[in-house]
Amino acid sequence: MASTRIPRFPATPASNTILLDDRRFHNLLPDEEWGRLPLAIWRRFSKRFADGETVVYVGTVEEASFSRTGWWLAQLARVIGGPLPTGAETGVPMVVAVTEDAASGGQIWTRMCARSNGFPQVIHSAKRFAGPTGLEEYVGYGVSMALLISVEHEALVFRSVGYSLQIGPLRVPLPPWLTPGDLTVTHSDLGGGTFRFTLEIVHPRFGKLIRQSAVFMEAAS
Repeated sequence: MASTRIPRFPATPASNTILLDDRRFHNLLPDEEWGRLPLAIWRRFSKRFADGETVVYVGTVEEASFSRTGWWLAQLARVIGGPLPTGAETGVPMVVAVTEDAASGGQIWTRMCARSNGFPQVIHSAKRFAGPTGLEEYVGYGVSMALLISVEHEALVFRSVGYSLQIGPLRVPLPPWLTPGDLTVTHSDLGGGTFRFTLEIVHPRFGKLIRQSAVFMEAAS
């Protein structure tokens, strides 16, 4: 595994470097809870690149599983841009690019998952520091989910707490039967500059639908 940082083109002056005092995620947690994070996670979520710059994390998918319902859910979600993983292959590369979004003050996320015998899947989403919890993720065609973050077992955990649909100036809450269930993303540090991202979706009626876990190297500063 390797990592890199991609600057804007043309190159910007030396002042366009990582800012170490970014409190966007910190402000969503009490100081005491934030202080329970391992130093590596604290640093990872406290640095911010200049607007328009991108940091790239490269890793490997270690675990991927679907229930029958979860597989169909992932296929149906392609209608709104394919925000969910669709393949259960492991041992393949995954690349995550995070770009600072000057327009919203948030982040643009692009996830690319390779396949050994087919075209890679690419997932786009945008995180914005707004909404009822202070953090929302937009996954396509006006669909977004509010995220609540917490610290559990020294990991940073993101949980969905409601889905909505943006129609012009209107925001319409989606009823539970139109949502995939509870989405949880866990960021845990493994030491030595490596960390794990785990995505899990659990439906209140159908149980665990999707689980995907990948290990990444820390990106270069």
